[in-house]
Parts: sequence; C-alpha cells; structure tokens
Amino acid sequence: MRSERKKKRTWLRVTGIILLLFIVAIGAYVFSIYRSLTSAVDTMHEPIVREREPRPITFREAEPFSVLMLGVDEREGDKGRSDTIVAITVNPNKNSIKMLSIPRDTRTEIIGRGIEDKINHAYAFGGVEMSMDSVENFLDIPIDYYLKVNMDGFKDIVDAVGGITINNAFEFSEGNKHFAKGKIDLNGEEALSFVRMRKQDPEGDFGRQTRQRQVIAGVIDKGISFGSLTRFDDIFKALGGNVKTNITFDEMVEIQGKYRSAASNIEQMKIEGNGIFINRIWYLQVPAEEKQRVQTELKEHLGL
Repeated sequence: MRSERKKKRTWLRVTGIILLLFIVAIGAYVFSIYRSLTSAVDTMHEPIVREREPRPITFREAEPFSVLMLGVDEREGDKGRSDTIVAITVNPNKNSIKMLSIPRDTRTEIIGRGIEDKINHAYAFGGVEMSMDSVENFLDIPIDYYLKVNMDGFKDIVDAVGGITINNAFEFSEGNKHFAKGKIDLNGEEALSFVRMRKQDPEGDFGRQTRQRQVIAGVIDKGISFGSLTRFDDIFKALGGNVKTNITFDEMVEIQGKYRSAASNIEQMKIEGNGIFINRIWYLQVPAEEKQRVQTELKEHLGL
C-alpha cells in the first residue's frame, strides 16, 4: 500500500515537472514570437507627416479604414516609381476587404505638384505622402494608412509564408518560368515573374493588376493561417526588411483581433479607361462616370 502511494507521488511529481516544462516551453515560444514581431514592426514603422490631419480610427470599435499599398522598385541613387498602386478598404461589419488596383499610367492631378500626370509619378515627385494625397484626391476617399513594399524583396515575403496558391487564367511563360492554366503553386521568384508579365496578357496592364491582386490575396490568406505560425521568424524578417508602414504595433494587434475575419472575403475591383496620347506620351484617361462608380463603391464600403 505504502509502495503504491510512493509510486503515485512519484508519478504526480513527474507529471508536474513535464507540465511545468511544457508551460515554460510555450512561454518561451510566445515570447520569441513577440520579440521577433516587435523587432520587425519597429523596423517597418515609418511615420509620415501630411497636410491633412489624419481622421481618428477606433479599431476597438471595428471602424472601417483604408490603406494605400505601393509596390516600389527602388534602385540605388533613384527613389523609383510606384508601379503597383492598390487602394484597400477594410470593413469588418460587412466582413470584407475591397482591393482596387489603379493603373500606373492613369492621368490625374498630382497633389502638391500642380500638374496632371501619370499617377505613379507622384511617388517619384514626393514619396509616400504625395502618393497618398494624389490617390485620395483621385478616389475622393480618405486614405488612412500606407504600406510600401519593395517589389524586389516581395519574393522573400512569399517564400516566408511557404509559397502561395493562385488560380491562373491562362497559360504563359515569362523568362525561364512557365505558368500553366488553372490552380498553381508559386514560390517567391515565380510570384515576382507572375506579376511582372505584361506583354503576353490580352488585357495588358489590367491583366497585370489582376495578377498583382491575386498574389497579394494569396499572401494575406497564407499569412493568417495557423500553419504560418511555424514560420513566424522568417515572415517577420521578410516583412521587416521589405515593408514600411505608418501602422503602429498596437494598431496591428487591434486589427488582428477585430478585423481578421474580413480577410476571408477579399473582393477585387477594377477601374477602366481609354488610352490617349498627350504630347506623345501615353496615358490612361478614366471617364468621369467610371471614376464616380468606383468612388461610390469605396465610399459605401467605408461607411461614408
């Protein structure tokens, strides 16, 4: 009887030690995630100063907000141009995200420059601030935040989440990479080639924008999955090295808590226009009624 009680106490001690070690291991893992995340966010965070006062967004109350995503090819000694311009609106009450790709050749007023030019020139003239101001004016909605992605490093982000799966509309090759029609898996290098192809696309730049949105949606979908937790260190490192944003760490935490479900419903929007030459330079001119249509849809989604 005494022997059985001794065995029981021994077993309870062993179980307690195992449980304690498990709790310590979980705590160390969570701390490691937190440390990597805060380090990455510190590197990513880049506040900006704009003439317009930012409108207050209360994430705890799940208010809709907007983000301007700029994909920039930055080269040494050259600020570069934003060849990828995506306006994103998030509405957790409608449980959806809308993504609008703005063609880089779109002719519009460049706010702060006093001229009409291609919208992607705003970044070259005045960086993120002028891009936000010009897109805000073009779409007639407030642009609350920005996300600037170094497109050369975008492949690192795709690799960090373990690659993505997209549905390719038609078969094509770009460089030494071949893309079959239908559902395909892409690593980082392949994703970069996939979004950069233009000449073989019957829709030209519009087709390229569709592929950009597909890849972005694929990264978002993979990034919020449970499996991505095992790759958190690679993900945070890739983000920290290739992304800049004015969203703070605390805001990211609140967005994750209140807006996560919206990421499961990403609606892709398209804006159309007509090609015109002005002084021998090609522009995309968006008709007033088309611009109004897009503005109305985005305003409604933001609850304005």
